[in-house]
Amino acid sequence: QVQFVESGGDMVQPGGSLRLSCSASGVSFMSSLMGWYRQAPGKTRELVASMSGGGWYRYYADPVKGRFTISRGNTENTLWLQMNSLKSDDSAVYYCNTDPPNDHWGQGTQVTVAS
Repeated sequence: QVQFVESGGDMVQPGGSLRLSCSASGVSFMSSLMGWYRQAPGKTRELVASMSGGGWYRYYADPVKGRFTISRGNTENTLWLQMNSLKSDDSAVYYCNTDPPNDHWGQGTQVTVAS
């Protein structure tokens, strides 16, 4: 059974940092392109960053380039997202999934950036 469990979200001030974690099961993690997605209220879910199993390919959406870093631990089936210089526009529920995504979404983790 495919399962993603996200954690690490919190409320931070603008300019702050957070590190999100995702534990994946039921997928061929090492061979899967994995991504972080986010959905803000009233907006569609969007891909924020993705990374290939071997790390040779990384994608970042324009709004997060230079501020977010995606990484993964294939032994632990874990995906991370280091988020620096956070802005209010980064406030959203963050999810991990394959890229492209399958139908099995986790509960997500809430990131709120506010002063």
